[in-house]
Amino acid sequence: MPRPRRTRHPFVAGGLATAATLAALTACTGVPEGPVPATPPVSATASSPHPTAAPTAVLGPVAPVCTPTTVLDGLAAPWSIVLLPDGSALIDERDSGRVLERTAAGATHTVGTVPGVVHSGEGGLLGLAVQAVPSPRYLYAYLTTSSDNRAVRMPLSGSAGHRTLGAPQPLVTGIPKGVFHNGGRLAFGPDGMLYITTGDGTETSNAQNLKSLGGKILRVTPTGGIPSDNPFPHSPVYSYGHRNPQGLAWDSSGRLWASEFGQDTWDELNIITPGSDYGWPLVEGIAHDSRFVDPVYQWHTDAASPSGIAIIDDTIFMASLRGERLWVIDPARVGHAVTAKAYYAGEYGRLRLALAAGADTLWLLTNNTDGRGNPQPGDDRILAVHVAPTQ
Repeated sequence: MPRPRRTRHPFVAGGLATAATLAALTACTGVPEGPVPATPPVSATASSPHPTAAPTAVLGPVAPVCTPTTVLDGLAAPWSIVLLPDGSALIDERDSGRVLERTAAGATHTVGTVPGVVHSGEGGLLGLAVQAVPSPRYLYAYLTTSSDNRAVRMPLSGSAGHRTLGAPQPLVTGIPKGVFHNGGRLAFGPDGMLYITTGDGTETSNAQNLKSLGGKILRVTPTGGIPSDNPFPHSPVYSYGHRNPQGLAWDSSGRLWASEFGQDTWDELNIITPGSDYGWPLVEGIAHDSRFVDPVYQWHTDAASPSGIAIIDDTIFMASLRGERLWVIDPARVGHAVTAKAYYAGEYGRLRLALAAGADTLWLLTNNTDGRGNPQPGDDRILAVHVAPTQ
């Protein structure tokens, strides 16, 4: 059944809304869809990862409280978004290799086309990242080429509405590619290091092979070097035994969370610790096998197929592709277990990314024009939704 068309409303990028807009958001009464049953909760426990930023106070849990509004539409197979300090957003398109800019005022233009991008299946121009500095000097990107997947950085020049890209500088090359399972998420951690998710490239043995860069989460310096405190000497590998992780985010205590596509049975949400084995292809989902780290939560693949995640006030927001919904996960807190609720199931189609776009604003990126969705007029689009405490 076709999804109903959505009403479009203006929104200001980067959470930089006017006082009137914020008042309207605060007063909005859009009612999201209620919870959808998932696997019974599993308590979350994990050892501490590498030292990161000091914990900060959080309000959580929070949840969407409004009907999403459209920030930008007319995108073609978008995959990632990064926000810049001046309120601009950079958005990439997987198949074309284009990077677009939307300014805080709502103007859009093409920043550039990343050279060397070869789209096939799930490959192409995937994750983007920038360092958290006042004026980012580089745009980081994960792309599929004719021979591999790789992470590069490109000089980012100009001001809002006039930005341009320089030539790519390779950081990590030789990551296995495939028609499917390319991973592709980039994110800078609180420790200033660049984290990279890689898929097994459909060669399942890559995930357990520490000499392969496939089926891993990698950790490198901003220039592509190997940090001295990585768990495996002279290796960018941070964790392994992954099938196709595509979401990365840190909570207020510095824990790294990652979402991961399962095969036929279980999709996963994991807490990532350095040097740990997450089991693929030997196990999928919660296995209670001491050799591997079990996921904190799991979903049947038709309810999730997760990609990008975001954390606001220690609440995890997980975009789902096949599941066509936003999962809102409240991690284990004192006296409570992990819980998950679904919002907007079937309303906006495939969701590729959830992004924290402000202290109380979440952006969602649809992915209905990637060859697997059912595009509606205006797809693909960026949606904005207000979040607020639930208790």
